[in-house]
Amino acid sequence: MTTILTELATAPRWDEVQHALTGGGDGASCQCIWPMLRNKDWQASSTPERTQMFHDEIDAGPPPGLIAYVDGKAAGWIRIGPRTVQRRLEHTRAIAAATGEPFDDEAVWAVTCFVVRREYRGQGLNAALLRAAVDFARSSGARLVEGYPVDTGGTKQHANELFHGMLTTFLAEGFDQRGELKPGRPLVALDLAG
Repeated sequence: MTTILTELATAPRWDEVQHALTGGGDGASCQCIWPMLRNKDWQASSTPERTQMFHDEIDAGPPPGLIAYVDGKAAGWIRIGPRTVQRRLEHTRAIAAATGEPFDDEAVWAVTCFVVRREYRGQGLNAALLRAAVDFARSSGARLVEGYPVDTGGTKQHANELFHGMLTTFLAEGFDQRGELKPGRPLVALDLAG
């Protein structure tokens, strides 16, 4: 039986974060910096610059996400944190139109990225990562967690299109649909208060 454990992404775990990001898909080139930059800044950045930004972010803390380990090996990644620091979100018109939450509320957190190494896909890592991310948000004082997943409608999709997570994963963890960014892209949220 596979054992999945999750740990916060801290400076001593930098190599494991990199291992999780570089197992297929866009994680190696994105370095999970996409949610942190406005589009013009993203377009102007290179992979080495993104890697340095991500390294600096993890070094400075607090942890911007969690790593999933399968039998002791880094296998997956999730980004979660306050929406206020994920600058792309408030500048994305579809999110601004779909959310009912003010963008200056530091107690509103967002899940913006999942990466699972190719050899570990289909083993429930996204669910384990999301569950741990929600626990981290709750323990850090978050009031609400938003996500912007893909509703696959049961069809097979390319892994690079699923980095936002799948709707079924969020619904299974208690999230509710609160709006729609565009067809097939709902906004989901989980209230942590109370």
